[in-house]
Amino acid sequence: MKIVVVGAGSVGRSIARELINNGHDVLIIDRDADQARVSQLPAAEWVIADACEISTLEQVHLADYDHVVCSSGDDKVNLVVSFLARTEFAVPRTVARVNNPRNEWLFNESWGVDVAVSTPRLMTALVEEAVVVGDVVSLFEFQQGNIQMVELTLPPTSPFVGTRVGDIPLPADTLMTAVLRDGRPIVPSPDEAVEAGDELLFLCPPEAQHQLATTLNPDSRPREVREDDD
Repeated sequence: MKIVVVGAGSVGRSIARELINNGHDVLIIDRDADQARVSQLPAAEWVIADACEISTLEQVHLADYDHVVCSSGDDKVNLVVSFLARTEFAVPRTVARVNNPRNEWLFNESWGVDVAVSTPRLMTALVEEAVVVGDVVSLFEFQQGNIQMVELTLPPTSPFVGTRVGDIPLPADTLMTAVLRDGRPIVPSPDEAVEAGDELLFLCPPEAQHQLATTLNPDSRPREVREDDD
């Protein structure tokens, strides 16, 4: 996918880094980015300009991108860019960071926002949700302990479609916490059968993610795992 990330603060760089690691083409727009920030993500394309200016968005050919992630620390910027992306450039999907909870009511379709979120890992997961099936997507990491919550959408080709939860061989220290199906959560009891398209949520250590992906989806591609520098 081709993705624009607006804002090169710690949140924007974290999102861009994970998207790049997952194989996406990323353009970062930030009017205040300096060479030190640019050097931290040389794999990204950078534009030092004001993303709220239509001329900037025209310069980068925003209409050619699949997603826009508005991750700046200014809610006004995130709303304006989301609105322009949708109304002027018909970008298919927008994800916007909400900095002040009191502004959350503004972040809706009227302002061109498809998804309003606040943490970088969850934003990354939501950006990829529409197209990533069968890959493990990291949602967030618990501060206490080396455990992450991850999501995998079960593809139709998985050998475990129709299998009981209790019969799925999970990696060590991995727990299935929920099954999301047709917009509702299901408690994953041992006798519950999983279906193609189910969103499966797990708690697991980072080192178990690759095994989890290859077990449930042997066709999944390997991903490079890197630690954030912030």
